[in-house]
Amino acid sequence: MRSEQELVRCDKLERLKSAGIDPYPEGFKQTHSLKEAMVLADGAEPVRIAGRITSIRKLGKLSFVHLQDLEGKVQLCIKIDDLGADRYAQFSELTDIGDFIGASGVMFTTRVGEKTLQVHDYQFLGKCLRPLPEKWHGLTDVELRYRQRYLDLVMNEETRKRFLLRTTLLRELRRFLEDQNFLEVETTTLQPNPSGALAKPFKTHHNALGIDLFLRIAPETYLKRLIVGGFHHIFEVARCFRNEGISPYHLQEFTMVEGYSAYWSYRDNMDLMRKLFQHLIQKTLGTLEVTIEGKLVNFAGDWGHISFRDLLLKDCGIDIDQHMTAKSLLAAIEGKGIELEDAASLGRGNLIDTLYKKVSRPKISGPVFLVEHPIDLSPLARANSKNPLLTDRFQLVVNGVELVNAYSELVDPVEQQKRLEEQASLNAAGDQEAMVTDEDYVIAMEFGMPPISGWGIGIDRLVQLLTGVDNIKDCVLFPLARKVSAT
Repeated sequence: MRSEQELVRCDKLERLKSAGIDPYPEGFKQTHSLKEAMVLADGAEPVRIAGRITSIRKLGKLSFVHLQDLEGKVQLCIKIDDLGADRYAQFSELTDIGDFIGASGVMFTTRVGEKTLQVHDYQFLGKCLRPLPEKWHGLTDVELRYRQRYLDLVMNEETRKRFLLRTTLLRELRRFLEDQNFLEVETTTLQPNPSGALAKPFKTHHNALGIDLFLRIAPETYLKRLIVGGFHHIFEVARCFRNEGISPYHLQEFTMVEGYSAYWSYRDNMDLMRKLFQHLIQKTLGTLEVTIEGKLVNFAGDWGHISFRDLLLKDCGIDIDQHMTAKSLLAAIEGKGIELEDAASLGRGNLIDTLYKKVSRPKISGPVFLVEHPIDLSPLARANSKNPLLTDRFQLVVNGVELVNAYSELVDPVEQQKRLEEQASLNAAGDQEAMVTDEDYVIAMEFGMPPISGWGIGIDRLVQLLTGVDNIKDCVLFPLARKVSAT
């Protein structure tokens, strides 16, 4: 049932129709965006702009209106002398905050210095049947902001800025990689086997083929198939899905960018990632010195690195090299009085990762490269030539957040088969994040892989870090939420 305010707006809609005015016309030709109109010289040229009305101030035969779009806001000056009595009355009586209009005229600057369009004519472009939230309080209900992001974008400037930053970041990422001779590709989202990362997948069913499939947890193994096919430098902006717990730092549906380079080592990618991040941060924020949660983080120059073993030894006194089984490591962890969730069901690799996330990651300021990961933690990474118990892998960590995960990839199909079988055994034993065997991927490897290094960046997490929001849901336009009845 509609509210009294909504009924009034519906009545205005019918009055517009009765007056022969289409309240939802086909379109409107603009000469400038609102942002562009704001920098025009006074009276320089005729202007046609359009947007949503966010305020109306009526002063008898004169009205001041603000139009808004995603990037700008312009004041309109609407006079009865310019429109005529009938057109002015029509505007005054039938237009509401939230409506869309187009306006034509010339720009001028008011006595208080505000750029304004002197309106010579206007056109109705869309009737708003529900009143917007009260402007002085904005849209403060967090759950409503997530469910009705369109209102959040209309009412909150910070939200608009955050998503414009995200768009800029992705555009600059693509430009940077293309300038480095990377090609953008697309791979499958529905996969017969969940592979490419240690994570619990979402399962679905393909009715026409009569088979179960999984939403991808990462594009990795398919991108590496393309290296087998002859691609050298590739990347994908990929939607990925992981059926994991909800937290302010994790999403079950997220955007990852992964890239792979034939003939490169992980050291080459450490250099690439440093240059990429410096480019992205400079382009989006205009500086390489960024304040993150009250701490100044400097992304300029070279970045340091620390080994996984040294980091854990420093932070909790456990030498993982002295505990080569999950049972032994768990005993050492419990001996230190460290409590980890579901620790008894984890294999050694995931146990090490869980320990690191508990005792070390929150303390890292960075930017720093975390290197020399245990092989148990990296079933798709190449073993180090000098120490086969470690992998040629790095993670970029900033302020306790992992922004990049990268390897020199495992390209030996025999060793890959062995590691996947070990992962499958862990999966069968109850470790739902362990991988299952992917025979087709191993077959692709057997046709020959060159040396490869790859990397992955979580875009939502990067936006969260750069914008300083507490919840990662604020960094995606439409975060998943339970369905509620429409009102």
